[in-house]
Amino acid sequence: MKKLLVIGKEGRLARYTADSSLFDRYDIVYVPVGTDDGTILELHSDANYILVDAVADVSASLIEGMPDLKLIHSEGVGYQGVDTEKAAARGIYVCNCKGMNAAAVAEQAVLLMLGLLRDVKGGDESVRSGKQIETKERYMLEGSLRELGDCTVGLIGMGDIGKATARLLAAFGADVAYFKPRRLSAGEEAEMDVRYMEREQLLASCDIVSLHLPVTEETRYMVDDDFLRKMKDTAYLINTSRGELVDSASLVKALESGWIAGAGLDTMDGEPVQPDNTLVTAPEDAAGKLLLSCHIGGITGASFRRGYGMIWSAIEKVSRGERPDNIVNGL
Repeated sequence: MKKLLVIGKEGRLARYTADSSLFDRYDIVYVPVGTDDGTILELHSDANYILVDAVADVSASLIEGMPDLKLIHSEGVGYQGVDTEKAAARGIYVCNCKGMNAAAVAEQAVLLMLGLLRDVKGGDESVRSGKQIETKERYMLEGSLRELGDCTVGLIGMGDIGKATARLLAAFGADVAYFKPRRLSAGEEAEMDVRYMEREQLLASCDIVSLHLPVTEETRYMVDDDFLRKMKDTAYLINTSRGELVDSASLVKALESGWIAGAGLDTMDGEPVQPDNTLVTAPEDAAGKLLLSCHIGGITGASFRRGYGMIWSAIEKVSRGERPDNIVNGL
């Protein structure tokens, strides 16, 4: 019987595996994230497949010590802890669950956009404090509540999640622009009804700027004073990607100073977020313009069901001597 080593929390695999008969065909063993390589190799050097938590490591020494290893599969989209070069050198596939959470994160991005445009946070507080009518009348007098269909939304990054977000926004009638280093084809732009803008133009002209890109040396803390000053003072920033894309101190300054109108964040720098986090302790003038969620964009049940379906498909293909999908290490 082939052995599957799971480096991560026990329970998710069983919860989200549609075909329970798979558990009879594989010897499935678990070790917690952070278990040292020596312990793993002592117990499980005969593993044929590794399923690894997206934030965990699979080192070169671990790969080297498993002579029968054929596949390393991330439990999610990320795989930065896996030594992909060592795996490739040994002919071991490294795969991820590409696109598993695209629809879910796109929904979260649109949720935050709508939450800011309709002042969901302020409206909730007004009802709870007995000020519903006064608040409603103020909204009517100011005309401050907006529809997505009246907005130009700029997406920075256009991978699976960016594309899914663009498709949702089209249903609202929003004007959608995007920036990415390598422009989409004319056919793709037409299919999604999006238009390309250079980044500086996008920041200067869009009512909402939404981030959809990974953290790299080039993108880390890209949302800084300079970035935020280039946005419209009526615009909103949305981040459902990684907290490290945004310099928190710069964002607080931008909200306090009125450089932008607000921000909706599903992820923040310094997770797990502590009570002394810069954004949590922001002064009232800034805090009132922040809408926060607890990094739940990609963790819907449907996302996990899609992801584990991809994982089992890859394991089954490799067990039959076939090439799996979503290979990330160039094999």
